[in-house]
Amino acid sequence: MQPHNAKQEALEAIQRLPDNVDFEEIMYRLYVLERVRKGREDVSNGRVISAEDLRNEIQSW
Repeated sequence: MQPHNAKQEALEAIQRLPDNVDFEEIMYRLYVLERVRKGREDVSNGRVISAEDLRNEIQSW
């Protein structure tokens, strides 16, 4: 199976939405899909931090 390209993924995501969806919701869904894709890419490339390091970072805010 060939990996989907961005256009195909966007079209499939939009087709799953109800017919009465507005542009704002479409844009939000596409944004979320892109962020998830980038997150998965980061994990695959080892760009992660431990939960403990994250807690420490948040506490420093």
